[in-house]
Amino acid sequence: MAADSPAPASSPCPNTDHNPDQNSNSPGFKDPDLDSLSLEPSLRPAQVRSNEEEMLDETSQPSSPVTAPAEVPPSSLPSPSPTVSATSPVPVAFSTAPDLVDTAAVGIPTLLHLSFNQDYGCFTAGTDRGFRIYNCDPFREIFRRDFDDGGIGVVEMLFRCNILALVGGGPQPYYPPNKVMIWDDHQSRCIGELSFRSEVRAVRLRRDRIVVVLDHKILVYNFADLKLVHQIETVPNPKGLCAVSQQQGSLVLVCPGGQKGQVRVEHYGVKKTKFIVAHDSRIACFALSQDARLIATASTKGTLIRIFSTMDGTLLQEVRRGADRAEIYSLAFSVNMQWLVVSSDKGTIHVFNLKLNLGLTANDKPRPAPEPNVPAASSSLSFIKGVLPKYFHSEWSVAQFRLPEGSQYIVAFGHQKNTIVILGMDGSFYRCVYDPVLGGEMNQLECYNFLRPDQNR
Repeated sequence: MAADSPAPASSPCPNTDHNPDQNSNSPGFKDPDLDSLSLEPSLRPAQVRSNEEEMLDETSQPSSPVTAPAEVPPSSLPSPSPTVSATSPVPVAFSTAPDLVDTAAVGIPTLLHLSFNQDYGCFTAGTDRGFRIYNCDPFREIFRRDFDDGGIGVVEMLFRCNILALVGGGPQPYYPPNKVMIWDDHQSRCIGELSFRSEVRAVRLRRDRIVVVLDHKILVYNFADLKLVHQIETVPNPKGLCAVSQQQGSLVLVCPGGQKGQVRVEHYGVKKTKFIVAHDSRIACFALSQDARLIATASTKGTLIRIFSTMDGTLLQEVRRGADRAEIYSLAFSVNMQWLVVSSDKGTIHVFNLKLNLGLTANDKPRPAPEPNVPAASSSLSFIKGVLPKYFHSEWSVAQFRLPEGSQYIVAFGHQKNTIVILGMDGSFYRCVYDPVLGGEMNQLECYNFLRPDQNR
């Protein structure tokens, strides 16, 4: 579709010589909780601090598009060169820079975007006046950049380092909404950009790849040189649904398929494409486990969540959020893949117990857990399961947390055991704990308004 094709390159990033907000702890993106990552003019990532995993070897990844049914052959891919405009290695001097804004004087900014980083240790907030980065545990603002002339609609971190992907948003976008700006906060400037003919819906980062989500297409670029290596056609995807694995040595990408209710899984390491018919209705939300073996999906009905094996598409488990329709906002697996957390427009956070046999190694295929032994006396009633509506024998959540309705919330498992972190588009931050044995209502541990720190106690 022509509207989704990469656009010709434009000039280097305008007005990118920004100054950090005076409220920051130190100039630029140099916080002790964050790692440092340098991108040379070629954009090749450098080694991060020793507590981070090793950088992925570019040569271990495919350099050509993955062969899949109904895909564009490599020869028909557009040349990647016109899609990229990288800045000169020499720092560029700009005649103007955005003035800093006193948000306390002009009011509270409007949130445009919320997302966790890849390990759920930080989260980003894009506003109509810039963006902010927060640490989750302990909760605190790390730094912010407030602009007086535009908003940021997408902020994607690369783990805990100074490299960000930014897309303009809001009534007055700071950058064009059809561009992905690669920002290095140590240099306080844009070091590259990707331009398109339609608005960018989402961006996903790995240390070796940049994934850009458009309305009907997903494009995968090398981080080293911003060369296009793969493109995927999807059904209309206004939410920018896409999940990317982060484990070393292999790339797994999940996105909507070419048909309603279908999920597409790209295994780049083995050059395999798997299509999963997950629901009868359109896909509303999905999440990929950290080892990329599991995917949880929800449809626009929002009543059932299904867990599949990404390798062979086997349905492993089905859980029920509720009986009435709901819009699923967020899904997340725990690190050990024993739990799944779900948020919806009903204002209730649900935690489900995943009854899966994951095997002994990461190469084992997950399987449904065997049915527990039941007394022989009850076996005569087993026919009821096939007669009663599915509603009566669905697996329900073991723990819940109630929130005010009317706001959109995203969720993740916290770094503390049995904790959930909840972020709201109303500026709320919650941390709560659930009992893995007894379940029931979760206990609230913390609650903050990160847009109004003056209201926090």
